[in-house]
Amino acid sequence: MFRFAPYVFKSLWRHRGRTLLTVTGSAVALFVFCFVTAVQQGLERLTKDKQAERTLITFQENRFCPASSKLPEDYARTVAKLPGVKGVVPIKVFTNNCRASLDVVVFHGLPTDQLQSARDLTLLTGSWTEYAAKTDGAIVGQAVANRRRLKVGQKFTLGEVTVSVVGTCRSAVPAEDNFIFTHLDFLQRARGKNSVGTVTQLEVQLADNADADALASQIDAAFHSGPVATTTRSKGVFQRDTLADLAELIGLAHWLGYACVGLVLALVATTTVMAVQDRLKEHAVLQTLGLRPLRIFRLVLAESMLQSATGGALGIGIGMILLAWGGFSVGAEGVTIAFQPSLDMLVTGGAVSLVVGVLAGIVPGWQAARAEIVTALRQA
Repeated sequence: MFRFAPYVFKSLWRHRGRTLLTVTGSAVALFVFCFVTAVQQGLERLTKDKQAERTLITFQENRFCPASSKLPEDYARTVAKLPGVKGVVPIKVFTNNCRASLDVVVFHGLPTDQLQSARDLTLLTGSWTEYAAKTDGAIVGQAVANRRRLKVGQKFTLGEVTVSVVGTCRSAVPAEDNFIFTHLDFLQRARGKNSVGTVTQLEVQLADNADADALASQIDAAFHSGPVATTTRSKGVFQRDTLADLAELIGLAHWLGYACVGLVLALVATTTVMAVQDRLKEHAVLQTLGLRPLRIFRLVLAESMLQSATGGALGIGIGMILLAWGGFSVGAEGVTIAFQPSLDMLVTGGAVSLVVGVLAGIVPGWQAARAEIVTALRQA
């Protein structure tokens, strides 16, 4: 079959304008498919992560936006004493926007001695020693640093909070690349004296044998009659509920991915049908020279697959590069979904391109292989 490769390329190049339009259309459709897949995978990482299921989030009851949740910081000591609790991290959250946005900046204030143990961060620039020594120091996630062009030594102001960038980091959790980590006491004081002694939420790390649901109920029962009632859920459930509205939109975007696949199928199939109709006489000549109908079918199929695969490779390649370097994310109420390229996405996109190429070429290839030689030769 490879010896007919020059013929296939020449056939496509003969109508280069039509071929170029088909490849470009396929590339655009697969580019959109990549972004839709990235959003879906980002949401799935947040809500179905196994580690998230072993972590509880305690929030103020009937509060949603981080700005409205105010828990006494000393709740952490009470929770830490409960059986089944491995550790408790009090966190102050400040965000520039509680609504859905493509440019959410989220500050997470954690106790200085707990940041490294509570988060799996790799420093790209700066040092932990400098961060510990600088009161207003901040470790910036690489996505925020790239998007806002932040570098070590710069001052960054958002609303009432001004921090000094002392380092940038990469997190094992892609969503956390959109966070800015600061000292807990700094973030409490940066927003006024009313925030001192309060936190937004408690992150409760469970022991291996702990029952997450039972412990969540126990925590809420302990503070039911206290100064501030709480709602405790697993981190995955908490993030899923927080992003419920976005999740519905992402669910609709799932159909957009299918529409993109359908568009590529229709585009490549139409182009291949036109190519076959233009070359009926040529295919008849090939049969008179000894090529069997099955060989003609495979040649048409090869043209269809080549156009689809080329467009797919172009669209997927551009999509992967933009996702890797763009640091795109969407967030709501302090929770972000990171758009990240993945091997899964690359394999899925490549498979879709090839399958669509095969499906688009079956009918035109069958028509070309079944054409009557005498009838085809009589055509002008």
